[in-house]
Order: sequence, then C-alpha cells, then structure tokens
Amino acid sequence: MPDYARIRADNPSPLSLDGTNTYVLGRDPCWVVDPGPLLEAHVAEVVEEAERRGGIAGIAITHSHYDHTDAIEAVRGRTGHPPVATSGELGPLRALPTPGHSPDHVAWLWGRVACTGDAVLGEGSVFVSPGRGSLSGYLAALRELRALDLELLLPGHGPPVTDPAAKLDEYLAHRLDRERMLLDALAAGRRSVDELLDAAWSDAPEQLRFAAAITLAAHLDKLEEEGRLPPGVERPEVPAELEV
Repeated sequence: MPDYARIRADNPSPLSLDGTNTYVLGRDPCWVVDPGPLLEAHVAEVVEEAERRGGIAGIAITHSHYDHTDAIEAVRGRTGHPPVATSGELGPLRALPTPGHSPDHVAWLWGRVACTGDAVLGEGSVFVSPGRGSLSGYLAALRELRALDLELLLPGHGPPVTDPAAKLDEYLAHRLDRERMLLDALAAGRRSVDELLDAAWSDAPEQLRFAAAITLAAHLDKLEEEGRLPPGVERPEVPAELEV
C-alpha cells in the first residue's frame, strides 16, 4: 500500500463534504498536497505528521480555491519554507492538467496514485465551471486519468477511492447522463434556468442548486461550442470569480 496520511480539516459543508483533505505522501522526506484551510488544529496536525515523516520537501497544490490553499504559508513557516508547485513536477510528483472545476486545476500523480483535488471526489460529483472548453476539457481529463494504471485516488473531499477505474467510469457516465437529460429538456421546449435544472438536476438538494446552476452553465457552453444549443435559452447568473 502507498505510504500516505490523510488529514481532514474540520470544515464540513454541502460542497466540502466532511471537510477538505490534506495528504502527506511518503517519508524521509515527505510531500504535502493541498495544505487546506487556515485552521490552527489542522495546520498543527499537518506539521506534526510531516515532521514525523522526516520533514516536507515540497508542497503541491491542485487548484487555488481557498479551502485547499489558505494554510500554505502557515505550514511553510513552520517547516522551513519548502517550495510550492502548482504545475509541472515536484520530486516524485507529476501534475496532470484536469481543468473543469477550475481552469487552473491539476491532479498530482505519485506512482499509481492520483491526488485528484476537486476533479474527482470520494463521494458525489463536482461542479464544473462555465467557460469555453471547460466541460469538454474536464471530460478529456477524466478519460486521461481512466487510461492510466491507477490503484488509488486521493480526493480533495471524501474518502480515498480504491477502485479508480470504476469511479472514473461512474464520473464519465454521470456527466454524459446529465447532458442527455439536458438535451431532452431542450427538445421538449424548456428554456428557463429553473426548467432546465428541474429536468436535468432534479436530484440536487436545495443547498446545492447554486452549484448545479454553475454546472448547467458549463453544459450550455459545451452545447453551444458543438452547435447543439437552440436559440432562446436562459443562462444562469454566474459570479465573475468562482471561489467555492
């Protein structure tokens, strides 16, 4: 089994599930993925685990959302200011671009382990940000992960995934099923945001309806890119900067 520690921050929410995961990989030295939110108890636990494993050689970041990054400087300040990487390579880690949840998102590959951040969760699905090429890029990234011989996914939220192939197949099927339901709703003449959400995201609880609307916008962008979006479709209002 890969030698890692999962340290879960105490910041549960409908979007962060039971909290944001920080991973400490290997030892002598170790590597930290996503230091997490700036919570003193969480920072102390990450630092303690890292010191037990021989100190931090580097910190890898999957994406810039605050619940994954706010503790960077606090952890660095207590561990000798190790380097931080958001792309490329960091020791034994290699970044694989996985845009979709955010444009800057990457998964970090560590042998046959992938730290997937918010590209793949341990439970449920993720919201995909709107923008040209966002959803199509996300689907391509999922297929690229699926093509790898992975034994373990370490997600940004939720438990580790011990059957990566099944989880990635599930994620691809889920996203394409949403597209099918959306196309059916459009073919039936539905055009408003509420009508489309009720048709294609009827299972989304009220507290996740905002996230569903963001993903709806990404699906509409994809259909428009492909020339499959009919005229007169209402677009969801999406904040200029998403930080979820």
